[in-house]
Amino acid sequence: MNALLHRDRKNVVFAKWQANAAAIAMALIALGSQFAASAAMADSPAPRIPETQVTIKHLGFGINRITLPARAASRLDIRTAEIREDQSGRKVTPFSSIIYDLDGDAWVYTVPESLNFVREGVVVELVKGDDAYLREGPPRGTQVVTVGVPELYGTEVGVNGE
Repeated sequence: MNALLHRDRKNVVFAKWQANAAAIAMALIALGSQFAASAAMADSPAPRIPETQVTIKHLGFGINRITLPARAASRLDIRTAEIREDQSGRKVTPFSSIIYDLDGDAWVYTVPESLNFVREGVVVELVKGDDAYLREGPPRGTQVVTVGVPELYGTEVGVNGE
């Protein structure tokens, strides 16, 4: 019985020691992160050099033309593809070119000229694999954005009310 009491007492002492050690470690981590944050701010690089701004021109009816600086388009890795027709004459676009707004309407970003993007409404009839078959939308041969679509949409309509 004495051996059992002695072992239980050791476990209680050890458990209290672990709890104290954990509390001290948390306090040191919290204290250290405050110093690390101020040190990181002090060692930050020079202020950002503002680059040419994105231009948004209102075309009417809630549609805009977005013009990106070349550097911004490169950072976003903007990629495009062409709307094509299948053998039956249906328009086909990569599904990655489609974005849905909060109302559930489907859109693509067309590329009327280099570094310019205009959102255009589409009606998706069918999605099959990586392709979206369009009932309505831009004509065959129209260049549409396939990579960077959400970023263009956020630029055009804002993010979180900005």
